[in-house]
Amino acid sequence: MSRIDESGFDSRSLQLLLAVLETGSVTAAALRLGVTQSAVSHGMDRLRALTGDPLFVKCGRGIVPTARAEAMAGPARELLGALQRFGQQAGFDPSRWEGTVTIAANDFQRDLLLPALAARLRAHAPGLALRVIQSAVPRLEMLRSDDCQIVISPRPPAGGDIVQKRLFEDQYRVFYDPAVRAAPTGVEDYLRAAHATVVYEPRRSLDIDQQLESRGLRRRFAVSVPGFGGLAAFLRGSDLLATVPGLLARHTLAGLAHCAPPVPCPAMPMYALWHLRYQQDPAHQWLRQQLLACVEPSLAPGEPAFSARPRDAAAASAAA
Repeated sequence: MSRIDESGFDSRSLQLLLAVLETGSVTAAALRLGVTQSAVSHGMDRLRALTGDPLFVKCGRGIVPTARAEAMAGPARELLGALQRFGQQAGFDPSRWEGTVTIAANDFQRDLLLPALAARLRAHAPGLALRVIQSAVPRLEMLRSDDCQIVISPRPPAGGDIVQKRLFEDQYRVFYDPAVRAAPTGVEDYLRAAHATVVYEPRRSLDIDQQLESRGLRRRFAVSVPGFGGLAAFLRGSDLLATVPGLLARHTLAGLAHCAPPVPCPAMPMYALWHLRYQQDPAHQWLRQQLLACVEPSLAPGEPAFSARPRDAAAASAAA
């Protein structure tokens, strides 16, 4: 293995390497970095000369990293983080922050909080790009390897090097198409109905089903999708029920009717998680403050269309 000439590296070359590696495309890397494809190509040529390695090779219609490129990714992220923290010790100014911050969230948290966060970042840190990735079932390694700087999840994985902050708490609601069916009238009607649900990979059902099964109750699933965004198309025009976070009425499931579940349901807390190495980082502290500032407006009172009807509330009260 040839020796790398370390003197030729700078933060821009490290950012370029990671952009191509993470997007798998020169075109996508150029879009992320806000430069031309030609600039990315020239930068890659320079990196190849410095490392003595092709770094990326063609595979079908795309490109894949070589073993050398993959081995460089971790140290590159660490170096960029160290350079950023070094530059911020004299006083952090968000208006001068340039780079990309990555947040992992599934579609519920993403649509509820992150558009408002993106607007705040554009206003106060115009040089910072927000990248959103799927969290699916969150893994500690996502934060430990710096694949993302924040994870938003209702069920955070436990780790001694992971910090968590409770953002808010939601309640489950039963969504349905009022043009096709009425709200379930009680537990038997609810359990007899066909349901749509979300199952994340690797296979993990919603916590409501784990609680129901512990009580000897089981729903009949006709449809399962990998995210909340896939539910609306199956609910509209069908007699399906979906028992999901009530705040989805504000965006993803807007226009559908919803009522209180006629069975006991756990509350759904939502957390922000980050790695301990960022706990005292001025930039990360500021980013967390911006995220927290988005929570209250997103939860502001407002009566969504087709909210719970009196008989729905009575059915839930009788079943409690």
